[in-house]
Amino acid sequence: MSTPHLPSYAESPESFGRTPSYSAEPGLYEQRLALNARSLPRPTGNFVKRSKHEDVKLRLAAQDDKLELPVYNNGASVEGAVELTKADSISSVEVKVEGNLELKENGEGGHKHYTLCLDTVVLWTKDADGTACPSALPFSLALPTEFEHEGRSYPLPPSHSIKLEGLPGFSATIDYSVSAIINKPHSINSKKLGIHIRSTIVSTPFIYCPRTRPPHPIPPPLQSSETGIFDERPEWKTYQSIAKVNATNGMQDIGVKFYLPASRIFCASQGIPFHITLTADAHSLAAFLPYGPVAGTSTTSRTPATRIQLMRQSAVDVKHTATRGEHVNTAIWRVDYLGEAAFRHAHDGPTCVSFSGEIKIDTKVMGFAVPGLMVQDCILLTVTPPEGTHAPFVGIREVIPVRLATDVWTDGRTTAAESHSSKEDMME
Repeated sequence: MSTPHLPSYAESPESFGRTPSYSAEPGLYEQRLALNARSLPRPTGNFVKRSKHEDVKLRLAAQDDKLELPVYNNGASVEGAVELTKADSISSVEVKVEGNLELKENGEGGHKHYTLCLDTVVLWTKDADGTACPSALPFSLALPTEFEHEGRSYPLPPSHSIKLEGLPGFSATIDYSVSAIINKPHSINSKKLGIHIRSTIVSTPFIYCPRTRPPHPIPPPLQSSETGIFDERPEWKTYQSIAKVNATNGMQDIGVKFYLPASRIFCASQGIPFHITLTADAHSLAAFLPYGPVAGTSTTSRTPATRIQLMRQSAVDVKHTATRGEHVNTAIWRVDYLGEAAFRHAHDGPTCVSFSGEIKIDTKVMGFAVPGLMVQDCILLTVTPPEGTHAPFVGIREVIPVRLATDVWTDGRTTAAESHSSKEDMME
């Protein structure tokens, strides 16, 4: 199943009622929960974790030998074997996979814990005949693609850790692990408390990295006309701002046209292309030139007035309180910048100057939302004259929500039938 052309989505979640009920590829407010695992290359190495006395080995298959920890993507199975050097005096062997979300506000702000996944399988139990335990016990546990909280389903989030120092501040950790538990006679086990006395436990954390891809390829770049203005096309969306003059000095406001691929969903390894055009009369453009884009990568200590950045906002809300039925925003925010645009001069016209460029991205974790924690990305276009209110022009600030994906775009006809999308709100 394929969809040759998807209608553009609305800018805000309030317009969801006008979106189609289903599409083969996820849009900006949607997230693919699974890619076709058969289309992805399967590693052939093994990850081995040994017990202190090396009499127990936890061997995990289908791993890259060069990585320090096992890695799994969405819909994968944790496969391997528990290997025993001394198989006598063993009453049972089990394997457990678990994932946890831990949120904590600094000081006495509060603490929340969520179990994202928990699965235990008993590989062997000693029977009445006293049959010896095998020296190798294979296992396979499928990772869930989502978890439930208060009646709502959420995609299983990636491994992630983030903190904000100081007050107010927070720490948030999403971690996953797989453990082999070898019980002996008279072992004391409490699954509720996580206590295993006189048992041998071999455990390793693993990285969960759900894979996603954009619904569309990056479109061809826009071409500028003889006037210097880019010819607009449907696969590029235009965002318009105005840098107003600060006083009546005979100059015109500067019109700013900022062009981005319309889908606003980008592979993190490819970067984000853009175009920008400034329009006004020649006198006003000349006065604005010191505050405009600077071609190339700036090597000076002075921050340029015009910047395009990829900004990440991480919010933790431990309290999540409500007063008289209304939600009270108690979230604590942290802001990080994942990339900065490099400009190149594109074209000049009688009443305009145009630039093109790309934002390089530096992250391995894509955005997600779970109870109490939201990680979301946006492109930030700012013009900030260093003179402040004494500058001839007033600054601008344009915030555009985007989503990052792990994989490059490919034709979705082989995977669309096996994909499942769920709608997620993004920031305004």
